[in-house]
Amino acid sequence: MTKLTLSVDEAVVEKAKQIAHANNTSVSAMFSQYVQSMSARRSRPIRIGPLTR
Repeated sequence: MTKLTLSVDEAVVEKAKQIAHANNTSVSAMFSQYVQSMSARRSRPIRIGPLTR
């Protein structure tokens, strides 16, 4: 498995941790599931916020 570093607002991180805890999973597992589910929706364009550097 590869590590990934993301820049995310602290409030979003805390919310993600709360959601993960409530669902007995990890933030990493939630992120992985999200990306997999988004890649399964190839028939519709995916709108994601702007890229930042």
